[in-house]
Amino acid sequence: MTFTVIRNLLSNAVKFTPPGGYVEISAEDLGGSVKFVVADTGEGIPSSVQDDLFKVDVKTTTIGTAGETGTGLGLPVCRQMVELNGGRIGFNAREPNGTAFFFTLPTPD
Repeated sequence: MTFTVIRNLLSNAVKFTPPGGYVEISAEDLGGSVKFVVADTGEGIPSSVQDDLFKVDVKTTTIGTAGETGTGLGLPVCRQMVELNGGRIGFNAREPNGTAFFFTLPTPD
């Protein structure tokens, strides 16, 4: 599930980052949990959809920088996977200068 979440966040970051921008992934040991971050220098997320990004009943799909489309289900599914494993997911939007999605997962004792 962790790889699926990372793959979806990376795919979204690439989709919304124009040529010349960059995507960065990192992980940090927080002592008891690990924080993963996928950050990009793309378009950012419009404030009008930020509250609905993780909701399965609200379609928030946006066309990517090269015309890519999506279903709007990726982020809600990521949220479910992360929460089912005892973690949390969120983002910091820096419209129009990119977004950083993060999620945490507990480490085994």
